[in-house]
Amino acid sequence: MWAHIWGFLYSNYFRFWLKWILRLLTGKCELQRLLGGAEAGARRTLSVGNGGAGAARLPRKRRVLRNAVHVEEAEVEKCVRDVMKEKKIEQKDTRFKTNLHISLLQISGYKKLYLNVENLRKVPYDSENEEHEEQLIELWNLLMPHETLKARISKQWCDIGFQGDDPKTDFRGMGLLGLVNLVYFSKHYTNEARQILSRSNHPKLGYSYAIVGINLTEMAYSLLKNGALKGHLYNVVSGLPQMEHFHQFYCYLVYEFDKFWFEEEPESIMHFNQYREKFHEKIKGLLLDYNVVLTLQD
Repeated sequence: MWAHIWGFLYSNYFRFWLKWILRLLTGKCELQRLLGGAEAGARRTLSVGNGGAGAARLPRKRRVLRNAVHVEEAEVEKCVRDVMKEKKIEQKDTRFKTNLHISLLQISGYKKLYLNVENLRKVPYDSENEEHEEQLIELWNLLMPHETLKARISKQWCDIGFQGDDPKTDFRGMGLLGLVNLVYFSKHYTNEARQILSRSNHPKLGYSYAIVGINLTEMAYSLLKNGALKGHLYNVVSGLPQMEHFHQFYCYLVYEFDKFWFEEEPESIMHFNQYREKFHEKIKGLLLDYNVVLTLQD
C-alpha cells in the first residue's frame, strides 16, 4: 500500500521538483543528462525508448519529445532538431545531437527489423518457386557435401533432421524464415553446422537437427516480437539493426542449444518441450542484462 502511495506521489509531485532542481544545478534537462551520462547501447536507448509511453496524454507542446521514439528512419534527423528546439538545447551541442540520433535510429530500426522478419515468416514455402527450391538444395549441399541427394522427394531429408520425405511440410509454422535461418547458419558457420548435425545423430541424446533449427527460429522470432531482443541489438549495432543481426542471434541459439541439450542429458527426445522451455527461460534471463551481447563470435 505504502509503495503505491509513494509511487503516486513521486510520479505526480516529487519527480517534477526533482527534475527542476537538477536542471537548476546542472543547467541541463533530463534528456541531456540521460544522453550525456548513460553508456552507449542498451542502457541509453532503452531509457530514451521508455520515455515514449503515454504520448497521447501529454500536452501538445510536449508531445514532440515523446513522439520522437515513434519516428521512421527518414524522419530521425528532423525529429532530433525538433527535440532540441523544444528543449531549448543549442544546435551546436553535437554530442547530444549524435547520441539522440543514434538512439532514435536504433529504436526505429528495431521496429523495421521486426516487420522484415515478420514478412519473411509469412511467406509460405513454395515448391514451385525456383528460389525456394534452390535454397533447400543449398542446405543439403552445405550439410551433406559428400552425399548426393538422389531425388527431390526422398527419405534422405530425414538424415538432416526433417520429419518426412518432403521438407516443405516442416516450414508451415515459420514459413521461409525457417529455411533462411537454417541456410544462413550452414553457410556462415559450416563447420559448426556439420558438427552439430553429427552430434544430433547421437544414439541416446540425438534430436532432429532441422526440426529443432526451425523451432529455434520460432524462439528467436518470439523474442524479437515481444521486445526482449532490444537490449542485445542496441548493444550490437550503433545504428539500424539489420536482418543480418537477427540471423546472427539465431546462430547463437543453435550453437548454445546444442551445448545445453548435451549438458542436460535428457532421458529422451520425448522431453524436448520441457528442455526447450528451460533453454528459453535461460536466454530470456540473459537478455535482461543491460550489457548483454549474445553472438556466436563470443
